Amino acid sequence: MKKRKKLMHKLPQKINFLVFFGLLVFLPIATVVSPKLTFSETENRVLASMPKLTFDNVVERKYMNGVESYFADHFAGRDGWISAKTGMELALGKKESNGVYILDDMLIQKIEGYDPATPERSITAINNFAEDNPDIKTFVMIVPTSAEIYKEKLPENAPNVEQKETIEEFYSAMSGKITTLDAYSALNAEKDGYIYYRNDHHWTTAGAYCAYSATIKKMGHTAVPMSEFNIEHASSDFKGTLYSKAVYDGVDADVLDIYYCNSGNPVDSVTVQTGLSEDVYDDLYFRDYLEVKDKYSVFCGSNQPIVTIKTNNENSGKLLVIKDSYANCYVPFLAQHYSEITMLDMRYIDTKYENIVNIDEYDQALFLYNFATFIEDENIKKLDF
Repeated sequence: MKKRKKLMHKLPQKINFLVFFGLLVFLPIATVVSPKLTFSETENRVLASMPKLTFDNVVERKYMNGVESYFADHFAGRDGWISAKTGMELALGKKESNGVYILDDMLIQKIEGYDPATPERSITAINNFAEDNPDIKTFVMIVPTSAEIYKEKLPENAPNVEQKETIEEFYSAMSGKITTLDAYSALNAEKDGYIYYRNDHHWTTAGAYCAYSATIKKMGHTAVPMSEFNIEHASSDFKGTLYSKAVYDGVDADVLDIYYCNSGNPVDSVTVQTGLSEDVYDDLYFRDYLEVKDKYSVFCGSNQPIVTIKTNNENSGKLLVIKDSYANCYVPFLAQHYSEITMLDMRYIDTKYENIVNIDEYDQALFLYNFATFIEDENIKKLDF
């Protein structure tokens, strides 16, 4: 009888061992033999590929680091594990998972610090651009993220950069030839509205309109009134980048809106240059993206090196926009005022901007970045190539 009890006592331990051993063996095998994707639609990014085994890569530790990234990206059941991890952290009372604050009504990107040298280099490059092109009116807009506008919602004592003050410091370091645009005040005044997505790091179309209507006068134009736009609720099930990081279903899906001006579409053509191909479209809205996870790319398509927009606004001037993805839903408002707009995304450009555009043809230049990108992006300095 005692022997039987002893065996029964050990049974849970054996089961735990077998489960652990099974996972230890099965998951690596499943990871190796499962089909490999090159792009994650869930996370909207290119997945790591298996690095080449070379002597130099081994010596410089690039090979092992690459293998680690490869297995992290292709781990079997990865989304399920992320979701389980988030659930466990919430059960333990944590309000943050994988760089995302999980609140009752929205997810917020965690921004806890940065290397000051990175934005300093970007500011130097922007100042040099303005100095080198004195005939072009240069504007800069750094947009705060939802972590600043809704910082009172963050968990108590959560690390968070004071974006308003930091943006003001960045602006004060910019050349007198540059006009800075205050997006913070406009967004903060409308914080009770739907100006940031709940599941994504971008501002909504309404948020972009807030900044546009408050700042376009500085660029020499009169804002088109909200009453002049017809708003289409193009999608009601958008779950973006922050959802993909946390894989948390406790926040309502987002509504994605497209604004059409009642006076008609001013766009004649949209030319997208990838470096490998050049394609021409007749609209700024790429509606096929509404059928996939990356619905935000409905605005001007996914991020591309060069996008040129030509409108029927004759003799209205040409605008150069150097930007990140926050500009994608902002530029359709600018299209109401210019005959041509060229967007450059320096993350995908490895040559001098003068090799891409004839800078003398442009009347104005706008640098538009969200705060999180501006403090981390090393690509703006490419302007100084």
